[in-house]
Amino acid sequence: MAMKKKFYMPIILAWILGILSVACARMPESPQHYNFANAKKQMDRIYYGDLRVTVYCGCTYKNNKKPNEIDFESCGFQPRKNENRAFRIEWEHVVTAHNIGMSRQCWHKDGKRSARKNCEETDPEFALMEGDLHNLLPSIGEVNGDRSNFMFSQWTNSPEPMYGRCESIVDFKNRKFQPRKEVRGMLARISFYMEKTYGITISKERRRLFESWDKLYPVSAWECERDFRIYKVQGDHNPFVFEKCREAGII
Repeated sequence: MAMKKKFYMPIILAWILGILSVACARMPESPQHYNFANAKKQMDRIYYGDLRVTVYCGCTYKNNKKPNEIDFESCGFQPRKNENRAFRIEWEHVVTAHNIGMSRQCWHKDGKRSARKNCEETDPEFALMEGDLHNLLPSIGEVNGDRSNFMFSQWTNSPEPMYGRCESIVDFKNRKFQPRKEVRGMLARISFYMEKTYGITISKERRRLFESWDKLYPVSAWECERDFRIYKVQGDHNPFVFEKCREAGII
């Protein structure tokens, strides 16, 4: 009997190790961040099915790699000015690349390339922050361009339409962007994540706004599913989302 146990023990251990190795292979090392170029290649692993909705206007889309695949009828979107960018999906940084990089040495460009390009090529930490999947959302290109590096704000409850029925608006004069209500809480929680993870400062005024949004606009099933899919690819959760999803019983 003792001989049989000795014979089977290596087989059992090998079987257990095999199961564990397969389970571990399904998840990336935690965390597995990417630069922005590689991050964009991961998007089809996250944004498929019901998650294919643009952040600022709520339009559904079929394929982020092809033009004219955004369903404007699903959200009532109308281009404001730049029709070339209006017909394509772009990956929007919630905390902008400008905000990520402006306090870094690499942002002081050398004259041969832009500040952002200089940071991408010379600052590995900037490159990882720029490519963090938690900070990226699909946007109609024109709205992404109009938002530019403007800070999020809220100044009216009756926005005058700029993009058809899309309720996100831009104040170009004062360099402010007011997102539609449905995503304000999510944008706040992403901003908190970027502060906690990378130390990107949030001003007192902005913090009060984001704390208000976080309370007024709780996590949705869409936001929780997005966080879970990012976890499967990148290997980490946004704790400001994950904990609230658990509290709400969504996961």
